Amino acid sequence: MTKYALKCVISSIIILPILFFSGCKGKEKEHKVEEKKDAPILGEYILKFSHVVSPNTPKGKAASFFEKRLEELSEGRIDVQVYPSSQLYKDNAVLKALKLDTVQMAAPSFSKFGKIVPQLALFDLPFLFKDMAHIHRVQDGKEGQKLKDMVNAKGYIALAFWDNNFKQLSSSKKPLILPEDAKGQKFRIMSSKVLEEQFNVIGANPQMMPFSEVYSGLQQGVIDGQENTISNIYTKKFHEVQKYLTMTNHGYLGYLVVMSEEFWNSLPQDLQKAVVQAMKEATAKQREYAQELNAKQFNLIKEYAKQSGKLEIINLTKEQKDAWRRAVSKIYPDFYDSNKIGEDLIKGVLATE
Repeated sequence: MTKYALKCVISSIIILPILFFSGCKGKEKEHKVEEKKDAPILGEYILKFSHVVSPNTPKGKAASFFEKRLEELSEGRIDVQVYPSSQLYKDNAVLKALKLDTVQMAAPSFSKFGKIVPQLALFDLPFLFKDMAHIHRVQDGKEGQKLKDMVNAKGYIALAFWDNNFKQLSSSKKPLILPEDAKGQKFRIMSSKVLEEQFNVIGANPQMMPFSEVYSGLQQGVIDGQENTISNIYTKKFHEVQKYLTMTNHGYLGYLVVMSEEFWNSLPQDLQKAVVQAMKEATAKQREYAQELNAKQFNLIKEYAKQSGKLEIINLTKEQKDAWRRAVSKIYPDFYDSNKIGEDLIKGVLATE
């Protein structure tokens, strides 16, 4: 008997008397019995999927899709329990929880792997990727597998890359049309050597700042600009405290779905195959959800710009984008060291058609 089967037997012994007793306590107690956390454990294996966003986000919707699909493919042998909105762990703690097998799956942002697999900073490199289709070819190809193998070597099971989307640049000082327009401006960055050099090379001043402080920093003029995806810009209302938004698509934000190695090794081969298939289908859905949300929220930002007259949206020409690419690609060799990102990974991306 596996340890997960044993968990189920023990939980059933504990829960059944509670269910019998609570049935005599009226409607209020009956409602509590129906809640997921108090429900009888039906599966042979329990898979807790912890993430930090709300259920209606692309990540949240894909996690729910994965839950339903894996339970179907495993014929109920795996009971997937999704815990959104940091109900169990925040991203900065979930990797340790996976090691301890107190949760079995998570989808942290790449930055949370910085000390474990710094090579995931590949996705921070500016203007390295042509478009979302190019990113997906990289992630689904040999370069993506190399990154997964590095994560696996650290005691996790890397399953799939999930999207947020491309990052854009904004400013309250002046339109960002050419690289020299950023000179002297203060841009908020998350902790990343790549992002620090990205702004240094064009004469800007990178300022590390917690994400929760960006809105007030922009509003009060502590920083002049920031880089983020449309979904982050819209939901945090950064566009309401900036004058210019330049559609650069210069960098990428995403997540890596990882599983507890202990849990994976406990699964028989047929259930491992079911996990892989369910994740493949969930990843396709997640990419659709992310693209749909990005387009919808960009339309809302455009409507705000039109109605308020307070925001100018700038679409770069090919020539202007090429000027940015030439300026910032000078930093690529700084990350050729295999302990940073690695020349083979960077050149592998550039060679991916």
